[in-house]
Amino acid sequence: MTEISAGTGTGRFPAGTDIPMELLEPLSDAEKEKDVIARKSQSYVKMVWGRLKKDKLAMFGLVVLFLMIVFAVFAPIFSPYDYAQTDFYHLLEWPSKEHWFGTDKMGRDIFIRTMYGARISLTIGFTAAFVNMIIGVLYGGIAGYFGGTADLIMMRIVDILSGIPSLIYLILIMMFLGNTMSSILLAMCLTFWITTARMVRGQILTLREQDFALAAKVCGLNKWQILIHHLIPNSIGTIIVTVTFLIPSAIFQEAFLSFLGIGIQVPQASWGTLANDAIEYLFTCPYQMFFPAAAISLTIFALNFIGDGLRDALDPRLKK
Repeated sequence: MTEISAGTGTGRFPAGTDIPMELLEPLSDAEKEKDVIARKSQSYVKMVWGRLKKDKLAMFGLVVLFLMIVFAVFAPIFSPYDYAQTDFYHLLEWPSKEHWFGTDKMGRDIFIRTMYGARISLTIGFTAAFVNMIIGVLYGGIAGYFGGTADLIMMRIVDILSGIPSLIYLILIMMFLGNTMSSILLAMCLTFWITTARMVRGQILTLREQDFALAAKVCGLNKWQILIHHLIPNSIGTIIVTVTFLIPSAIFQEAFLSFLGIGIQVPQASWGTLANDAIEYLFTCPYQMFFPAAAISLTIFALNFIGDGLRDALDPRLKK
């Protein structure tokens, strides 16, 4: 075997070391691939979806929510019954082939009213969460990034609003505007954004000192550009999780108001109004309470499972 002496002592071999000639020959392609440590690149969305799919409870929540939306949209369309249709020949009937969830005191089909109630409850939940996300993100982002006097004043306003029970807003607004879906949404949009604003503000306070934010400032971007194009997109994980938990809160709030009789009014049906109608027959016809209560519980559980799964999937510090 031919050897060569490394007299200069440069590189990985000390001076006077005999170097085998095999080490000076170029490696083959197969040998080069042996020590390669790499994996196929993934987009952020695919990475989050891959993590979310491993969470069985989150996937169960997605399936339940999807089925609830499908039934809410299509079941009333293909049903022979109407949510306001009365039938005095079939009063307080237990579940059967003709009426899957039974009938109420007016002979109305509870299955169709439950599915129609899903339209109203889910619409209020998703709409209220979306509107409050926009308000909360902008409010919290401005307070967190601009800081100083603006932050002080804006957060004191938040503290004042937090100290007043939201039920007072709801009742006062409905007294003036009536018990309609728009009045419920307006009342919810007055205070529901507070939680989102606080979460976003805390996130922005941390991100604004990061290197990428300082680099954007050095490049000449103004505060609004840095906030909208850099800070808020980097807070999207926290925002999505917060909004996901706002949806069940809005659904429960609407059901609670309708249960008290100050929400959606008959002949329209929401899950809260169905539960309110069932109180009178709670012991004689418990199925009337069971189905709307089960729909509320399943939907809230599903959304909470999805929120927990998204929180874990969006956190880059968690490796699953």
